[in-house]
Amino acid sequence: MKTRVTELLGIRYPIIQGGMQWVGRAELAAAVSNAGGLGILTALTQPDPEALRAEIARCRQMTDAPFGVNLTILPSTQPPPYEAYLDAALDSGVRIIETAGRSPKEFIAKAKAAGAVIVHKCTAVRHALSAERAGVDAISIDGFEAAGHPGEDDVGGLVLFPAAARAVKVPLIASGGIGTGRGMAAAMMLGAEGVNMGTRFCATREAPIHDAIKRALLDASECDTKLIFRTLRNTGRVLKNRISQEVVALETRPGGCTFADLQPLVAGARGRGALQSGEVDEGLVWASQVVGLVEDIPTCAELIDRMVRECREAMLNGLRAFAA
Repeated sequence: MKTRVTELLGIRYPIIQGGMQWVGRAELAAAVSNAGGLGILTALTQPDPEALRAEIARCRQMTDAPFGVNLTILPSTQPPPYEAYLDAALDSGVRIIETAGRSPKEFIAKAKAAGAVIVHKCTAVRHALSAERAGVDAISIDGFEAAGHPGEDDVGGLVLFPAAARAVKVPLIASGGIGTGRGMAAAMMLGAEGVNMGTRFCATREAPIHDAIKRALLDASECDTKLIFRTLRNTGRVLKNRISQEVVALETRPGGCTFADLQPLVAGARGRGALQSGEVDEGLVWASQVVGLVEDIPTCAELIDRMVRECREAMLNGLRAFAA
């Protein structure tokens, strides 16, 4: 498959692994890259920039193919050393940086000077246009189906993808609710030149999370996610479990709540513990509506090969139907 995304990133197939907190580690990133996609290490999964350097070196021992580093820039009273994480990636020879959250404008010049390309992940056309003006090389746009923080506009991919493709000139990557070859074909027909998948890659053998979490994703339907933080204007989509339902209950109680009320339930360390222990109801498990399409737990190579085959078949079937 050849699109502007494959050419920009130097990969065989336009399939990118999402930069997921606690999950974007060397095992998964290398497996995706070895299968012809683009694996992503998540910078803030590592406790400090030096640990990121070590993780990049570990990933290089597992793959000779390109991989990237995700840097999610979030508002905080005590922000992590974002620039030091970026320096660790660039100094280690990483030349694909995925940014998300706040505008990456302050880091673009440094990354470009090192010869890196920047893929910025956003949730709205207006944010995509802003990132394009700032100089990013590609846009990855999240539909409302996505895990994580899909924004506050509640626009699904069927509308958001073509709206973004119409607006931006740089290559567009569709994200949110994609996990099959048919979904990939649909995204391409809507104007995307690649797809980004997070939840679907969690349900693979190489994903560094407990098998019980993978089985929970396998067993879930498309109705088994919850929207949290709606009242705080920081919407997040997670798997329906005891914790997420408690969060929603607190948010909808008379008088509402503050983040401080929710913090014991949603702490990152608690979510990480659930992913490692397999105790599905003990922390937030971020998941998109694509859980309803997860029917097995393949290797990354099996998943990508199947998606590419199904994508081609769907496109050909569409052409045959049109010709008929």
